[in-house]
Amino acid sequence: MITNELSKNWVRISAIADHVGQEITLKGWLYNKRGSGKIQFLQMRDGSGFMQCVLSKQDVSEEMFELASSLTQESSIILSGIVKKDDRAPFCGHELQVTSVTLVGKSVDYPIAKKEHGDAFLMDHRHLWLRSRRQHAILRIRATIIRAIRDYFDNHDFLLVDSPIFTPNACEGTSTLFETEWFDERKAYLSQSGQLYQEATAMAFGKTYCFGPTFRAEKSKTRRHLNEFWMVEPEVAFMDLEGDMQLAEDFLCYVVEVVLNKHEKDLTEILERDLTILKNVKKPFPRLSYDEAVLMIQEIQKEVTDEETKKLMHIEWGMDFGSPHETELTKRFDKPLIVYGFPSQVKAFYMKKDPQNPKVAKCVDILAPEGYGEIIGGGEREDNLEFLLKEIEKHGLNQNDLEWFLDLRRYGSVPHAGFGLGVERTVAWLCGLHHVRETIAFARTLDRLYP
Repeated sequence: MITNELSKNWVRISAIADHVGQEITLKGWLYNKRGSGKIQFLQMRDGSGFMQCVLSKQDVSEEMFELASSLTQESSIILSGIVKKDDRAPFCGHELQVTSVTLVGKSVDYPIAKKEHGDAFLMDHRHLWLRSRRQHAILRIRATIIRAIRDYFDNHDFLLVDSPIFTPNACEGTSTLFETEWFDERKAYLSQSGQLYQEATAMAFGKTYCFGPTFRAEKSKTRRHLNEFWMVEPEVAFMDLEGDMQLAEDFLCYVVEVVLNKHEKDLTEILERDLTILKNVKKPFPRLSYDEAVLMIQEIQKEVTDEETKKLMHIEWGMDFGSPHETELTKRFDKPLIVYGFPSQVKAFYMKKDPQNPKVAKCVDILAPEGYGEIIGGGEREDNLEFLLKEIEKHGLNQNDLEWFLDLRRYGSVPHAGFGLGVERTVAWLCGLHHVRETIAFARTLDRLYP
């Protein structure tokens, strides 16, 4: 039983440096342990951090020392003792000289052992894998990225306006919609993007953003795809493509700076991330037109010796970039790469065409370096009602479902632009992860709906 006495002086490991020399209590779980006949080293985690706790046989009763010796991985425990500063101590440079041990909940046959496990096994046990030090680092960095995103837009006079998750229409193409039943036998869809609604809010407030989950029913198994992911989408009235690119560039630099300032130790010591390129993320970013990028990819393809890779690298004008193109292209740059002016035919119905060349859209992608590829996509929106009506018909969309969207062009239309940044891809890049499934607590992929 946990008494009030055991809750006295309860401290979180993250604040342990403020309690050197004091007697405190930690509540958490046994991460690991080692020891001999006279001393036990208990590695404890409490959700805020990890700490080594040292238990000497001479400091406690024999019964309590035997209890500590018998503790199993991930048993929940309460430890009391004196905080000692020791730069050699693992995790946080402090140790707890233990004077009391209480077992709260025993862990029996914890399935994630100290040996190597396959990805499928770890994903099946994701609810437990989250307890590992590596996953702690990744998800804490994710939380910092989210906080930095909100801080940037909040501090630049953007208003947060939530877009709906249930929508009556497609935004990014009908082939990747999750369909569900609405009332009165109507159909509804899980949102692919909050952007269309942000166009409405930008016309009301000038500068807005939404931040929430989005859904794509793509049957893709690549390392960059999730079927449920989080996206931030700012939209600005009276902004053109150039302003959009500058906004995205400044925003991304801020997010990277915040992460480096707060998590350099997590990145280097736990995730073993090389920070050379991340520290180079400063304005201005290199820019390529789509035409220039295609020529560069074609030159890269000539250098490839593997025939299968050479086939995947094939590209002609008018094709969208795939993962192989983005991967190889970004390896040639030590900063995020801005690519603008993609063919209109590969972009969404609402993307504005270049008046000087209607075959090209006034759009932009920002590709993360080191082979990580697209993390930002955006551009100017079509503000001409007549042109937009033609695109809706061309894409086979139901105009009745989009009358509210068309009203934005009927009543005070203005040039406007925005973009979307995918949180999971950004986390993968900043943490140096191979697959986006580690970037979110519970990934949803083509073959993953459990746990």
